[in-house]
Amino acid sequence: MEKIPDRGPALIVYYHGAIPIDYYYFLANVIIQKGRTCHSVADHFLFKIPGFKLLLEVFSVIHGPQEECVRALRNGHLLGISPGGVREALFSDETYLLFWGKRNGFAQVAIDSQVPIIPMFTQNLREGFRSLGTLRLFHWLYERFRLPVAPVYGGFPVKFRTFLGDPIPYDPNISAAELAERVQHAVQSLIDKHQQIPGSILRALLERFYTKHKD
Repeated sequence: MEKIPDRGPALIVYYHGAIPIDYYYFLANVIIQKGRTCHSVADHFLFKIPGFKLLLEVFSVIHGPQEECVRALRNGHLLGISPGGVREALFSDETYLLFWGKRNGFAQVAIDSQVPIIPMFTQNLREGFRSLGTLRLFHWLYERFRLPVAPVYGGFPVKFRTFLGDPIPYDPNISAAELAERVQHAVQSLIDKHQQIPGSILRALLERFYTKHKD
């Protein structure tokens, strides 16, 4: 948590699990340890769930227009975003593939706001909850209708460990595409360093009782 500034803005970029429960714990830790709130970017479909919009507003969740993200950062807030979003949540698996494509809007937000980017990854996240989104039917439904209906199972009491990488400082001489690639490499480096692939639910459960670091 020492990599999160005590004051001033920063953009936190994280790997999206089937259920981003690690990010919820991260938000709680920021409040408890730093005395700060962290704004978050969520997919549009969450705002269409009846009665959910007010809850999202209470927790400072926005649906992600670049202008609104820049405004939050320029106002001195922390902001969390997952470039992989719903696609990464549904279609990634125990191999922890990143589904960022050519998304670089988050990088442009960081450039326009002149803020650092802090990469984040949680070990064993896919072993806590898994998605059936890799099945052809659910993949087709999402790509055709943007319906995130793939079943999620789990809730296994595995050992989570969240790692924050070194902040990537603002650089006026770098393009959004180059910065997005640099951030993706930073998140991938955290995965390579801290996650045994493929992930194993049994191994992640056993790590509740002993620590086995990746070779």
